Amino acid sequence: MTSNLKPKGLSLTIIFEAESANYGESVGNVASLKKLARGKGEQYTYISRQAIRHNIVEQLGEFVAPVKAEGSGDKKVIQFQADATIKDYPEIDFFGYLKTEKGTGGKKRSAKVRLSNAISLETFKGDLDFLTNKGLADRIKENMNIAQAEVHKSYYRYTLTADLDQIGIDEEYDIEIPNEEKARRVKLLLNTVSMLYRDIRGRREDLKPIFAIGGVYNIKNPVFQNVLDVNDNRLVVEQIKGVLYDNIKDDTLCGLVEGKFINDREVKSELSTVSMPELFKVLKTRVNTYYESN
Repeated sequence: MTSNLKPKGLSLTIIFEAESANYGESVGNVASLKKLARGKGEQYTYISRQAIRHNIVEQLGEFVAPVKAEGSGDKKVIQFQADATIKDYPEIDFFGYLKTEKGTGGKKRSAKVRLSNAISLETFKGDLDFLTNKGLADRIKENMNIAQAEVHKSYYRYTLTADLDQIGIDEEYDIEIPNEEKARRVKLLLNTVSMLYRDIRGRREDLKPIFAIGGVYNIKNPVFQNVLDVNDNRLVVEQIKGVLYDNIKDDTLCGLVEGKFINDREVKSELSTVSMPELFKVLKTRVNTYYESN
């Protein structure tokens, strides 16, 4: 089954502000944030795309696809059940699946909604939080346990891209859902991203956008993934304008939460920003228009 829809991609690059939102493996009694290095060794923390995917799925408000465990010991594999299809579960419609079957090549469907890691836009300086359980230890007059955790508060950037013409179609099972349901799912995804949060270590971190740029395009490139940057609390406008080709500019929207960046006036003037609710409202209208016209 092939799509009869005109190829269209939704791309949205988002900046949010959060603190210490994804830890990796601990080193001794020090909880270590996930990090990568750039340039001369500067370290940037990140929230993995898998973590963001998990938060989106749990906050979609839809039934999650059932899974099963097969095999035993180290060879045990957890995967989606064979009867879990895109017809009933937007989760695997958006993010795909791989189902192994003994003696066959199995079934697989690539993701139609892709996420990048959310990478910090400010460097990690090695800050540590000192932790104890003194409150509990004092109750029974015992020595407290001590631990440390890396901490980093920063702006983060990630990109969501969606193949609008591929959502709701699964060739493995010969399934295509109605266009009205495709539109409903994509709008639900946008609603979720607009108010996304992440629970970690007793905190609820707010991942909703404070700046976002994107649109519904005739291309499927993550247009603004590598050009959103913040320097000394100034959103770097020049890099954004550098990729505004004629075939992209007219379809692009910018949303801004005022009061976060010191060059708000420049951002509003150069990029003709709208409020964040207005950006998501227009994007959902364009998604509706696309599916209604095909």
